[in-house]
Amino acid sequence: MAIDVEDAYRRYGPMVLRRCRTMLRDEQQATDAMQDVFVQILRNNDRLEDRGMSSLLYRVATNVCLNRIRSSKRRPEDAQSDLLERIAAAGGDESRTQARAMLDRVLGREPISTTTIAVLHLHDGMTLQEVADAVGLSVSGVRKRLRKLKASLQELEEMETSA
Repeated sequence: MAIDVEDAYRRYGPMVLRRCRTMLRDEQQATDAMQDVFVQILRNNDRLEDRGMSSLLYRVATNVCLNRIRSSKRRPEDAQSDLLERIAAAGGDESRTQARAMLDRVLGREPISTTTIAVLHLHDGMTLQEVADAVGLSVSGVRKRLRKLKASLQELEEMETSA
């Protein structure tokens, strides 16, 4: 059964907007991202089912926001953006800067779904079961992805300390 996108927008739009605001920290960006989420739902409506709609929208919103954050790092639109200000403010603490750079390198090697899992669990504080439900994996699958991510991070850290 196809999704009634208009109904989903009315019911879940505020939840999607809150998610986008939390991740992007910019009202205009969040509003644009929310619209992108529902555009993706419209484009893929023939492949989607009207089950677990809030989890689907939450996951799509997370991915849209992560893509926007990545794009803004590659092509900053505004030199005074909130993201750049936060990075500049953290620049005084060398260890935090190194940790951030290391995390960017590790996440750049991982599939987007692993990045989504890491954000939901480590940043948003969701339990493994909640993350599993949101991304459509088992708890053991989520645990395995997080373990692999941790191992990759440790491997990169060891390589940098031995260099």
